[in-house]
Amino acid sequence: MDSLTQLTLGASVTVAVLANTPGSRAKVALAGAVLGTLPDLDVVIDYGDAISNMVLHRTESHALFYQTLASPLLAWFAALCCQQRQYYRRWLLATWLVLVSHTFIDAMTIYGTQFALPFSNTPFAVGSIFIIDPAYTLPLILALGWYLFGKRHGLSANYTALALSTAYLLWSVIAQWQVSLVAQRSLQQQQLHYQQLLVTPAPLNTVLWRIVVMTDNGYAEGFYSLLDESQQISFYHIVRDNNLKQRYANLKPVQQLAWFSRGYYSLQQQGEQLLLTDLRMGQEGSYAFQFVIDPSDNQSIQQLPMRRDMAIALPWLWQRLQGQPLMSPYLSDISQ
Repeated sequence: MDSLTQLTLGASVTVAVLANTPGSRAKVALAGAVLGTLPDLDVVIDYGDAISNMVLHRTESHALFYQTLASPLLAWFAALCCQQRQYYRRWLLATWLVLVSHTFIDAMTIYGTQFALPFSNTPFAVGSIFIIDPAYTLPLILALGWYLFGKRHGLSANYTALALSTAYLLWSVIAQWQVSLVAQRSLQQQQLHYQQLLVTPAPLNTVLWRIVVMTDNGYAEGFYSLLDESQQISFYHIVRDNNLKQRYANLKPVQQLAWFSRGYYSLQQQGEQLLLTDLRMGQEGSYAFQFVIDPSDNQSIQQLPMRRDMAIALPWLWQRLQGQPLMSPYLSDISQ
C-alpha cells in the first residue's frame, strides 16, 4: 500500500495497543507511524538493475520471521523515545503488530510480498485491493485525528476505524471472488480459451475491476463494474508472438519477471530490443512496469515511465465505475 496508508495504519495500531498509557499521544502516534513505514525503506537498496529492484522489493523487510526478530530492539527504541520504558511489553506487542499489519495489507495488493522468507521466496499477492484506496485509508485518518485532538470517544473511534478497515479488506476479497465468477461465465459463453485468469481492482476502488486472461496467442483485457447492468464482459484482445517467450526464456530479466508476475507478462520485439511488460499493474496502454531489455546484454535495462493522463483517466474511471460501457481511455491511441 502507499506510504500514507502505512504510516496511518502504524499509528492507529500503536494507539490501540498503548491506549490510556501516560505520556504524549502525539509521540505514541508518531512512533507508530515511523514503525509503519520502516519496511518500505528497502526501496533505497540498489540491486543492480531496474527489474531486480522491482522483484526484490518487499522481501526481507516484509518477512514475518525477520520482523519478529527485529521487534524487540525496535520496541525498545520506541519505548525509550516515548519515555515509556515501563510499558515495554505493550510496545513490543505494538511494534510486532505494526510490522505484521504492514506486510498483511501489502500482500492484499497485486504487487507481490515475499513474507515467508527465509523459508520460501514465493511472492504472495491476493490482488483484492488497489495500492491506493481512500475507502480503506480515510476512516483511519479521520479517527486518528479525532483521537490526537483529544476529542471525546477518540479512542473508540480509532478502534472502530481499525475494525472498518479490516472489514473493507474482507469485502474486497468477496467482491473479487464474485467478479471472478462473472468473468469465468463470460469467458465460457464467448468460448474464449485461456490459460490464466487475473481479477484485480481498478484504481482507488473495489467497484470497478480489471480482468486479464492469458491466451494461446497473447492476452485479453476487460473491465467489469459491480454496477454494470449486463454480466457479459467485453474483452480487448492483444496478439503477441508467444514464441518470443520460449526463445528468450533463459534471459535473466525474462525469468525474473515471469516468476514474479506468475506468468502475467508480455514480451514484444522492438527492433533489436525487447519490450518486457508486467501485465498485472496498470492497463493496456498505461502500465506501471515496462522495461526495454537488450537480448545481447550490451545495454542496461531501461524502465519506461508510466503513461499518466489524469484528465482522461479519472473521468473514465468514474463513469465506467457507475456502469457506463466505455472503452478503456488508452485503447483508441493504440488502435490508430
